[in-house]
Amino acid sequence: MATLTCPNCAAEVKAGDLICFTCGANLPRAARDDDMPAASTVMQESLRPDHLGGAISSAVLRLTFPTGNVEVPAGTAVLLGRDPAESLVAAAFAHYENVSRRHATVAVDDAGHASIRDENSTNGTFVNGDRVLPGISVRLADGDIVRLAADVSAEVVLPRQHPDPASLTRPDQH
Repeated sequence: MATLTCPNCAAEVKAGDLICFTCGANLPRAARDDDMPAASTVMQESLRPDHLGGAISSAVLRLTFPTGNVEVPAGTAVLLGRDPAESLVAAAFAHYENVSRRHATVAVDDAGHASIRDENSTNGTFVNGDRVLPGISVRLADGDIVRLAADVSAEVVLPRQHPDPASLTRPDQH
């Protein structure tokens, strides 16, 4: 198998990557003959322990779009949209003209709480069928369905932050 490299910085990349994780450049996508969604994963940026005092939450939000997965680590935000100058995941939305160039921002705070904010998109951002008002952040939970415009939907996968109270037992007190 031939080694793939980023055309911008020449770093080694994987075949399914949408961006170079070294320099952040959008990678060209090969045309697909079948209708199967790409099994790619994209991430806006990696967290460096030196900036967060070494304490990094392992929580990661994953949005599963038809064109691939968008992963957002705790303490970061990703702009969803078609403009490659603005969004590091623009390649995932290149064929959806109804997705705005700057459509929505997905953020995960250091505690692992996720939210989405519509960036004044033309065709709207929706969570579980309810429209997100422009500029207002809406909390995301595991299993939510995020929709950009009319037909670009993703399931939210977010690890549970606290143990389920039903799974906790209390020793008998006599």
